[in-house]
Amino acid sequence: MPFLNLGIVAHVDAGKTSLTERLLYAGGVIDAVGSVDAGTTRTDSLDLERRRGITIKTAVASFPVADRVVNLIDTPGHPDFIAEVERALRVLDGAVLVLSAVEGVQAQTRVLMRTLRRLRVPTLIFVNKVDRSGARFDDLLAEITARLTPDIVPMSRVDGLGTRTASVHPISDASFTARIVDLSGDPILLEQWVRDETSIPYETTRATLREGVRGGGVHPVFFGSAATGAGVDALLDGVAGLLPAASGDPAGPLGGLVFKVERDRAGSRVAYVRMLSGTLHVRDHVPFGPSLVGVVTTIEGTDSRRRPEVAAGEIAKVHGLREIQVGDPIGTVRSQATDGLFAPPTLETVVVPRDPGQARRLHAALTELAEQDPLIGLRHDDELAVTLYGEVQKEVLETTLAEDYGVEVGFRETTTIHIERPTGTGTALELLGENGNPFLATLELVVEPSHGAGLTVDLELPIDQVPIHLFKTEEFFRAALAETIRRTASQGLYGWQVSDLRVRVTRAGYVSPETGAGDFRKLLPLVLMQALTRAGTVVCEPVLRFRLDGPADTLGAVLGVLGRYVESPSVEGPAFVVEGRLPASRLREVELAVPGLTRGEGALETSFDSYRPVSRPYPIRPRWDNNPLDRREYLLRVERHLRL
Repeated sequence: MPFLNLGIVAHVDAGKTSLTERLLYAGGVIDAVGSVDAGTTRTDSLDLERRRGITIKTAVASFPVADRVVNLIDTPGHPDFIAEVERALRVLDGAVLVLSAVEGVQAQTRVLMRTLRRLRVPTLIFVNKVDRSGARFDDLLAEITARLTPDIVPMSRVDGLGTRTASVHPISDASFTARIVDLSGDPILLEQWVRDETSIPYETTRATLREGVRGGGVHPVFFGSAATGAGVDALLDGVAGLLPAASGDPAGPLGGLVFKVERDRAGSRVAYVRMLSGTLHVRDHVPFGPSLVGVVTTIEGTDSRRRPEVAAGEIAKVHGLREIQVGDPIGTVRSQATDGLFAPPTLETVVVPRDPGQARRLHAALTELAEQDPLIGLRHDDELAVTLYGEVQKEVLETTLAEDYGVEVGFRETTTIHIERPTGTGTALELLGENGNPFLATLELVVEPSHGAGLTVDLELPIDQVPIHLFKTEEFFRAALAETIRRTASQGLYGWQVSDLRVRVTRAGYVSPETGAGDFRKLLPLVLMQALTRAGTVVCEPVLRFRLDGPADTLGAVLGVLGRYVESPSVEGPAFVVEGRLPASRLREVELAVPGLTRGEGALETSFDSYRPVSRPYPIRPRWDNNPLDRREYLLRVERHLRL
């Protein structure tokens, strides 16, 4: 039976988890529909999720529909947990984007739709809560067209909109056919429709719609209510008939992607793997540890079932991979599976145990949480720091540490994460046996801006300078140097990650067979930071693009506060729209001010825009490495036995 890996995504409170419950109920997996408010949903399994009524961790359940098995992936809606959503989007065959019929298109809705369209993930839109007072239809379709995508096809109409007895009925009239013909761009179909509007059979219309959906360019819009079940059957028909089944050859080369990691009761890692190609068997060796696959389970309903193998298209929980992390490939994976989808977090805070005696316990707990969410970005020097998307994430982390690990913590003030960029070209050389170089290696590096290419490393030296006795090939040597360069560049001259950096290796030397790989690994940070010091760096802050909608008569108050950040204000009837760029450090202040400025009617949405230089004196982040900027300190830390 074919599989379909389906993501349910939405802005927080649109009813995404309630829809998941309704789909599981319709698929015969559960006997009753759980309630978010009552904390009885199956996919929100964490106590914290049930208490707060929000999804924090991605959950997977399955149910049968028509001729396929749907692996349903329920994702968080709050923007502070966008990293969980990113990992889920990497493994989807299709998605359902949920909107509220009352609130309509919200900030996170736009972010998700942009990403789904960029990835060309076949996506259905489900407008939930048609039974709620204030639910909309015609003007909501216009809003979706204007703010999400014009490529929509309404699939249903609603009787009794905004009442508890609201009912949903399919649209299959001439306007439905005309819309599909228009979106298809097929001149033959258009000619046939112009000749006779009734000549196109429904099967042809449906096939044309299916082709457009699976290509990622057309988005059917279903209306309904997860609370009452209205319209859910039509959505299920769309899932079964319009979205593509999982692809991949079970007999092909092994390829899978880890999108979630958790711990079992024994404390061992469990990896959630989407198989893209080939078949993974129990007792297969995979290159993490290296590790031996111990147990493989697949999700059936809300439970798990042990299997001897898992094939392309399926999702499984794999035990035994001791060092596996989120985002790791198993075998060979398609390139787009590893591309970043959303901007990295822009905030950072220091975590402090309330009881100093629990410092080691806190470190162990945060290390384990960072395995499950790499974007926690755990950094440790004398203190422990984590990266964040927002304040809600910090509150959840505090509660998780207290309840799951027994560690009460506090947080220092949240600060903005900056980056550094090189401003010029710098060269540094350390010669073997000269000028106090204690390592059996020579290394010369040239650093310069990479002009938007990120961090790149190039070898520009004769082959006889490559220590083949250590690294076998030039590429292995380059890769080893690149790994150390990447680690060293995580802290620049002012302590921030160095971005937009090109490093050229122009000279190397060694003594065979005495020189070891460690000589290059230990020497490189000294040379790189010398070259970077000569090149110079500028510290840059993250800038967000924002859009704010609100009542037209409050525009003056808004411009009085945000005027210097606004680039394009406009008034459309009773509402205004302002867009502009805002330093990330000011976002929290603006979020708190908007309700008061707009009588609670303003809608603010933001997305990452760019980094821009800040004025001197530059903000400095304390170092946590061996400080290669201070030669004496670095050598004392790295080679304590050396005579300085």
